Amino acid sequence: MKLHPYVRRSLVLVGVVASLTVGAASIRAAAAWTAASAPLAVSPASAESLAARLADEQARSAALQGQLDSLAGGTTDLSAAMDAARSRITTDTATAATLRARLAAAKARLAALEKTIATARAAAAARGSGGSVSRPAATPRPVVDPEVDNGG
Repeated sequence: MKLHPYVRRSLVLVGVVASLTVGAASIRAAAAWTAASAPLAVSPASAESLAARLADEQARSAALQGQLDSLAGGTTDLSAAMDAARSRITTDTATAATLRARLAAAKARLAALEKTIATARAAAAARGSGGSVSRPAATPRPVVDPEVDNGG
Protein backbone atom coordinates (compact mmCIF):
# COMPACT_ATOMS: atom_id res chain seq x y z
CA MET A 1 0.00 0.00 0.00
CA LYS A 2 1.21 3.34 -0.98
CA LEU A 3 0.51 6.34 1.20
CA HIS A 4 0.41 9.79 0.04
CA PRO A 5 3.57 11.78 0.98
CA TYR A 6 1.50 14.24 2.98
CA VAL A 7 0.05 11.48 5.15
CA ARG A 8 3.43 9.85 5.54
CA ARG A 9 5.01 13.11 6.73
CA SER A 10 2.17 13.68 9.16
CA LEU A 11 2.61 10.20 10.65
CA VAL A 12 6.39 10.74 11.08
CA LEU A 13 5.73 14.09 12.73
CA VAL A 14 3.19 12.60 15.13
CA GLY A 15 5.67 9.78 15.97
CA VAL A 16 8.49 12.24 16.71
CA VAL A 17 6.25 14.43 18.89
CA ALA A 18 4.97 11.33 20.74
CA SER A 19 8.50 10.07 21.42
CA LEU A 20 9.59 13.51 22.68
CA THR A 21 6.55 13.64 24.96
CA VAL A 22 7.28 10.16 26.36
CA GLY A 23 10.94 11.15 26.91
CA ALA A 24 10.00 14.35 28.76
CA ALA A 25 7.46 12.48 30.89
CA SER A 26 10.02 9.84 31.86
CA ILE A 27 12.56 12.50 32.82
CA ARG A 28 9.98 14.25 35.03
CA ALA A 29 8.97 10.95 36.61
CA ALA A 30 12.66 10.13 37.37
CA ALA A 31 13.20 13.57 38.89
CA ALA A 32 10.10 13.23 41.07
CA TRP A 33 11.14 9.75 42.15
CA THR A 34 14.67 10.96 43.08
CA ALA A 35 13.29 13.94 44.98
CA ALA A 36 10.88 11.71 46.88
CA SER A 37 13.56 9.19 47.85
CA ALA A 38 16.12 11.80 49.01
CA PRO A 39 14.32 14.57 50.84
CA LEU A 40 16.32 17.58 51.97
CA ALA A 41 16.80 16.89 55.69
CA VAL A 42 19.11 19.78 56.48
CA SER A 43 18.23 23.24 55.40
CA PRO A 44 20.96 25.14 53.58
CA ALA A 45 23.17 27.47 55.63
CA SER A 46 22.05 31.04 55.87
CA ALA A 47 24.08 33.92 54.51
CA GLU A 48 24.79 35.15 58.05
CA SER A 49 26.19 31.80 59.15
CA LEU A 50 28.32 31.63 56.02
CA ALA A 51 29.63 35.15 56.71
CA ALA A 52 30.46 34.19 60.31
CA ARG A 53 32.28 31.04 59.17
CA LEU A 54 34.19 33.10 56.61
CA ALA A 55 35.25 35.59 59.31
CA ASP A 56 36.38 32.70 61.57
CA GLU A 57 38.44 31.19 58.77
CA GLN A 58 39.99 34.56 57.97
CA ALA A 59 40.98 34.99 61.63
CA ARG A 60 42.44 31.48 61.66
CA SER A 61 44.32 32.24 58.45
CA ALA A 62 45.76 35.41 59.98
CA ALA A 63 46.86 33.50 63.09
CA LEU A 64 48.51 30.83 60.95
CA GLN A 65 50.25 33.53 58.89
CA GLY A 66 51.64 35.04 62.10
CA GLN A 67 52.93 31.62 63.17
CA LEU A 68 54.54 31.12 59.76
CA ASP A 69 56.22 34.52 60.01
CA SER A 70 57.63 33.69 63.45
CA LEU A 71 58.85 30.32 62.15
CA ALA A 72 60.53 32.06 59.23
CA GLY A 73 62.32 34.38 61.67
CA GLY A 74 63.37 31.39 63.77
CA THR A 75 64.62 29.64 60.66
CA THR A 76 66.73 32.66 59.77
CA ASP A 77 68.22 32.73 63.27
CA LEU A 78 68.88 29.00 63.14
CA SER A 79 70.54 29.33 59.74
CA ALA A 80 72.83 32.07 61.07
CA ALA A 81 73.69 29.90 64.08
CA MET A 82 74.47 26.96 61.80
CA ASP A 83 76.75 29.14 59.66
CA ALA A 84 78.56 30.34 62.80
CA ALA A 85 78.92 26.74 64.00
CA ARG A 86 80.32 25.65 60.63
CA SER A 87 82.82 28.51 60.74
CA ARG A 88 83.80 27.55 64.28
CA ILE A 89 84.23 23.90 63.28
CA THR A 90 86.47 24.93 60.37
CA THR A 91 88.57 27.11 62.68
CA ASP A 92 88.75 24.39 65.33
CA THR A 93 89.78 21.81 62.73
CA ALA A 94 92.63 24.03 61.54
CA THR A 95 93.66 24.72 65.14
CA ALA A 96 93.58 21.00 65.94
CA ALA A 97 95.79 20.23 62.94
CA THR A 98 98.27 22.89 64.06
CA LEU A 99 98.25 21.52 67.61
CA ARG A 100 98.80 17.96 66.33
CA ALA A 101 101.82 19.15 64.37
CA ARG A 102 103.20 21.00 67.42
CA LEU A 103 102.59 17.94 69.60
CA ALA A 104 104.44 15.71 67.15
CA ALA A 105 107.38 18.14 67.09
CA ALA A 106 107.37 18.34 70.89
CA LYS A 107 107.32 14.54 71.15
CA ALA A 108 110.26 14.35 68.75
CA ARG A 109 112.20 16.92 70.81
CA LEU A 110 111.30 15.06 74.01
CA ALA A 111 112.51 11.78 72.54
CA ALA A 112 115.78 13.43 71.48
CA LEU A 113 116.22 14.97 74.94
CA GLU A 114 115.48 11.64 76.66
CA LYS A 115 118.04 9.98 74.41
CA THR A 116 120.59 12.67 75.27
CA ILE A 117 119.81 12.34 79.00
CA ALA A 118 120.15 8.55 78.80
CA THR A 119 123.50 8.91 77.05
CA ALA A 120 124.70 11.45 79.62
CA ARG A 121 123.59 9.20 82.52
CA ALA A 122 125.36 6.26 81.00
CA ALA A 123 128.55 8.32 80.60
CA ALA A 124 128.28 9.62 84.18
CA ALA A 125 127.72 6.13 85.51
CA ALA A 126 130.73 4.85 83.58
CA ARG A 127 132.94 7.62 84.97
CA GLY A 128 131.72 7.12 88.48
CA SER A 129 132.33 3.36 88.44
CA GLY A 130 135.87 3.74 87.09
CA GLY A 131 135.28 1.49 84.22
CA SER A 132 137.22 1.75 81.06
CA VAL A 133 135.48 4.36 79.17
CA SER A 134 137.16 5.98 76.29
CA ARG A 135 137.78 9.57 77.15
CA PRO A 136 138.17 12.20 74.58
CA ALA A 137 141.76 12.83 73.70
CA ALA A 138 143.30 15.90 75.28
CA THR A 139 143.79 18.86 73.10
CA PRO A 140 147.45 18.86 71.96
CA ARG A 141 149.57 21.82 72.92
CA PRO A 142 150.29 24.20 70.15
CA VAL A 143 153.67 23.78 68.62
CA VAL A 144 155.75 26.91 68.96
CA ASP A 145 157.76 27.71 65.91
CA PRO A 146 160.98 29.42 66.93
CA GLU A 147 161.05 31.38 63.75
CA VAL A 148 157.79 33.09 64.40
CA ASP A 149 157.98 36.10 66.67
CA ASN A 150 155.30 35.84 69.37
CA GLY A 151 155.81 39.40 70.35
CA GLY A 152 157.82 38.67 73.43
